[in-house]
Amino acid sequence: MRPEILFPLFAPVATLPGIGPRYAKLVESLAGPHVVDLCWHLPSGIIDRRYAPKIAAAEPGRIATIVLRVGRHEAPHSRRQPYRIYCSDETGRLDLVFFHARPEYLAKILPEGEERVVSGRLEAYGARLQITHPDHVGRLEEIKKLKTVEPVYPLTAGLTLKPLSKAAQAALARAPELPEWLDPAYQRQQDWPNWLEALRGAHAPGGPGDLDPSTPARSRLAYDELLANQLALALVRHHQRAQHGRVLKGDGHLRAKAMAALPFELTASQNTAWAEIAADMARGARMLRLLQGDVGSGKTVVALLAMLNAVETGAQAAIMAPTEILARQHYQTIAPLAAAAGVAVELLTGRDKGKARREAVERLSRGDAAIAIGTHALFQQDVAFHDLGLVVIDEQHRFGVHQRIGLAAKGTAVDMLVMTATPIPRTLVLTAYGDMEVSRLTEKPAGRQPIDTRTLPLDRLNEVVEGVGRALQSGAKVYWVCPLVEESEVSDLAAAKERCATLSARFGPQVGLIHGRMKGKEKDAAMAAFAEGNLNLLVATTVIEVGVDVPKASIMVIEHAERFGLAQLHQMRGRIGRGAAKSTCLLLYQGPLGETARSRLRVMRETDDGFRIAEEDLRLRGAGELLGTRQSGIPEFHLADLAVHQDLLAAARDDARLILEWDAELQGPRGQALRVLLYLFEQDIAVRYLRSG
Repeated sequence: MRPEILFPLFAPVATLPGIGPRYAKLVESLAGPHVVDLCWHLPSGIIDRRYAPKIAAAEPGRIATIVLRVGRHEAPHSRRQPYRIYCSDETGRLDLVFFHARPEYLAKILPEGEERVVSGRLEAYGARLQITHPDHVGRLEEIKKLKTVEPVYPLTAGLTLKPLSKAAQAALARAPELPEWLDPAYQRQQDWPNWLEALRGAHAPGGPGDLDPSTPARSRLAYDELLANQLALALVRHHQRAQHGRVLKGDGHLRAKAMAALPFELTASQNTAWAEIAADMARGARMLRLLQGDVGSGKTVVALLAMLNAVETGAQAAIMAPTEILARQHYQTIAPLAAAAGVAVELLTGRDKGKARREAVERLSRGDAAIAIGTHALFQQDVAFHDLGLVVIDEQHRFGVHQRIGLAAKGTAVDMLVMTATPIPRTLVLTAYGDMEVSRLTEKPAGRQPIDTRTLPLDRLNEVVEGVGRALQSGAKVYWVCPLVEESEVSDLAAAKERCATLSARFGPQVGLIHGRMKGKEKDAAMAAFAEGNLNLLVATTVIEVGVDVPKASIMVIEHAERFGLAQLHQMRGRIGRGAAKSTCLLLYQGPLGETARSRLRVMRETDDGFRIAEEDLRLRGAGELLGTRQSGIPEFHLADLAVHQDLLAAARDDARLILEWDAELQGPRGQALRVLLYLFEQDIAVRYLRSG
């Protein structure tokens, strides 16, 4: 149960003053549904209202807080004209200007003949000075309150700064004093304030320097978030290690048959990774291992060896992929090799309905099918296994911790292998898994071609189309990637539909289209026609980023390459170079390029090492965007910036390890405070593993 002290922070944002149903929806989409989410929504800028000149000395363009005597109100003659209020001080005149004004309201807050404090941006209008729609109007006694540095919060369409600032301040007012969870010596060494002081300080910047993520207040909050993350992972891992696993050590007879059907030898790093996985599965503890391999490094074959090893012991195995395209691709790779070993494989996706689905589910529950391949459909309630021993999760960053645990719960003491072709920097591996064991596939399988990557400005598009035409004539298959599905009014990006139309007009029916809004069956049909049929040029959005295997494809054109992240560009480029033909990737960009975009394209030209690319991507973009998906299993931090706070992450990891050595059940005084920390950052899943106390 969440501790009572945190109840005010987990009230809905709609309970804050000024946040009615309409604003509540906007605040939820911007920050989150609870009061605490506004506490984590830190200022990104400031408005300095301390400049308080006399009118004669006031500089246009600056924000000023000025004491004025209110003069005559002049209502407009037409709706297009503004409402003017003529004001002055002993040195000069200044007008206040309002469009679509409510005269009664203005007469009330700015009564003629009285003095008021007004704060807003000064503008020159001909020879006159004016403020249009002042930000604040107050009485003389409020001048101290108005002459401050005001925090500016990130906003969303439909939500202005005033109500959001008011809500953030109300959220802070509800934040209670909490027991200290930091190690006292470490807190002294860092010279950090307590939690509540840090929170209030981060929301009250006194100048631009206070927005820096390395200030004491922001560093303290970032560390709290990282500690909650690392402690939660450590608790889950501790619990999993403490549970008895099962020994899955097959005799190799099925693996030998499958390997005999493989058209190539395993690479050295595939053999090493398989040996590490086999050793884990043979132990009595539960396996949790990450298999990282660049696009095309042969992860699926290593996963198949692990699955057949489980099947040799009489257990079942399941592999879960994030999309139907990828699940079907795994099926195409695994089914013939499993058939060679005499092992029945079942494919289960969201599209399977009715009788066919019921029969597939029955075969799994009876144990007639030893290997299941599927999407999220695998952990639906009615899917039961006869004896699930191993779960493989592919492109794991598309799944959260809850989904991983949900699938593992369908068996007893299930071993887990998670795979990703998105090379994840060490820092992010730590935030997603703690000290999870990692195997890396560092080589490309034999026969893979190096890819010649070139960058070209978009105004050479006609030359590219000519080159693609020549390649099509020589029998090549070509991917052409666009960032959007259809032309949007606010964007000048080339849309996939439009590009498909222009290329079809040029090259005829051999041009096809695939994008994320198509139904599953349509996508599969387009991919099948491209892989084996008469489609030779496939115009696509980023749906082709993950896992699609067409060995005949040797050319990749990416339009507006400057708009994509490095990891995405690398993933897409990995769709080619899989066959015997020489492969070329053309990155078309719209100039002029910013510094980040230029760096990205340079890295793409220089290297195809996914791990170097991932580290560079983390440096250029920060962790939040790195994987191109906000729903990723990599936690999205509100307060920590992994590009800045890497040293804090390492300290949090060490601290979590020590905490579990000293007080694994979090029962002591610091342990009780740490329980509050876990609930504060919504790491409830970890608290479940503790005895109550």
